[in-house]
Amino acid sequence: MDISPLACPFPELPEVAGCRRGAATAGYKPWTRADVTLLAFEPGTVVAGVTTRSKCPSPEVELCRRHLPGGAARALVVNAGNSNAFTGMRGADACAAQVAEAARLLDCEQAEVFAASTGVIGVPLPADKATSGVRAAHAALGSASWLDVTQAIGTTDTFPKAAAREAVVDGRKVTLVGFIKGSGMIAPDMATMLGFIVTDAAIDPALLQQMLTAANRSTFSCITVDGDTSTSDTVLAFATGAAGNARLEIADSPGADAFAVALADLCRELAQLVVRDGEGASRFVEIRVSGAVSDDSAHRIALSIANSPLVKTAIAGGDANWGRVVMAVGKAGEPAERDRLSIRFGGIEVAANGMVVEGYDEAPVAAHLQGQDIDIAVELGLGDGRATVWTSDLTHGYISINADYRS
Repeated sequence: MDISPLACPFPELPEVAGCRRGAATAGYKPWTRADVTLLAFEPGTVVAGVTTRSKCPSPEVELCRRHLPGGAARALVVNAGNSNAFTGMRGADACAAQVAEAARLLDCEQAEVFAASTGVIGVPLPADKATSGVRAAHAALGSASWLDVTQAIGTTDTFPKAAAREAVVDGRKVTLVGFIKGSGMIAPDMATMLGFIVTDAAIDPALLQQMLTAANRSTFSCITVDGDTSTSDTVLAFATGAAGNARLEIADSPGADAFAVALADLCRELAQLVVRDGEGASRFVEIRVSGAVSDDSAHRIALSIANSPLVKTAIAGGDANWGRVVMAVGKAGEPAERDRLSIRFGGIEVAANGMVVEGYDEAPVAAHLQGQDIDIAVELGLGDGRATVWTSDLTHGYISINADYRS
């Protein structure tokens, strides 16, 4: 598979104290690559997470939902090549068996083990491969790099995606590392995309949950490649506490604001990396909507534009067809007034007051659309609501990848 033209190089990532990594080959598909990942955390690690709102979630998503209220984590197991979704009791039993084996290997409670799977829907996870795979990953603990585990969780990804941030809390440097997979079936409604964040900060799990939920709202839930929400979307954040800072208990704790900013910034970069690996993508598109009656209304309008096949194919073709943006605004079902609407491509106003701007010259807009990073801005003139979403264009490559996905 060709690497996305929007790919970013894999960064140098720091170690996070209190976390060990292992990856191994379970053989979920006829390949030799690693496809099962195990992260092991020191006692005292806390966890927060957001999961898909799909009504057909995988057993792994349901397990995470059950375990998250406990707030404690000792392990994360990730399977690639098989989403284990829509697989009945066989799939649920396989998930349970793998989690039980991880708990036995790490001598912890099963409620402290979290799991995620990604790949084809409708094929039960082979319990024998899942358990032998996690044993092999456990034997490899300490030997896998961040790059190894990032590659091991991928499916149709064309490049590995990860990022890091630092913050100063209580006079101590805390580190955050995140890695993520996702390329198609991307319209995370959370709260196939899996994202994992590990930090050495000491923080109360309820506060970590509050911060992750807020970060998710403006990052992972603001990206779309194809408008399809996966059965398996999961983002988990683990905090080992090894940095030794005074534990962050509430939002007003000293340093909590710095940590929240670092977490949100990390999530934003990870989310945008997923869009840059959108299946068949040739352009990264930022859509900003302002002047809406509320932020939620602006968000829905922005997603209407971002998910429009007509808008996305026009961008793919470098066609400055701003009328398709008008269409997408109008169909969103949100308050909008034609004669107050204005649209900009690459900072150039193309339409306002219900019509094309006087003296409009399409040449600079067309030139902007030949680049890889596209900017579309819509002003509704109705209020203070605003939102930003990120998407990719829609090319023949998307059809080719998904028409042949199972073969």
